[in-house]
Amino acid sequence: QVKPQFERKQNRTYDMFKAIVYRTQVVAGMNYFIKVQDSDNDYVHVRVFQSLPHENQGPSLVSFQTGKTRDDPLTYF
Repeated sequence: QVKPQFERKQNRTYDMFKAIVYRTQVVAGMNYFIKVQDSDNDYVHVRVFQSLPHENQGPSLVSFQTGKTRDDPLTYF
C-alpha cells in the first residue's frame, strides 16, 4: 500500500517491491519496519505508520533507507 508513496519520494517506479521481513513497534498506532526487495540484489528498509482504527487513515510512509542488502539487520530508524 505504500509503494506509490515510496515511488513518488524516489521519483521512479519499481517493477519489484516485495516485503521480505518486518518488525512492529506499538505507539499511538503501529510502526512497521519492513525490509523490501526492490530488485534482484537491492533492498530498502521502510518505516510505515498505521494510525489507530478510529482515525480512518491508511498506512503512511514515514522514512526509508536505501542501499541495503538481504543480510542487513532490520533495526529502528
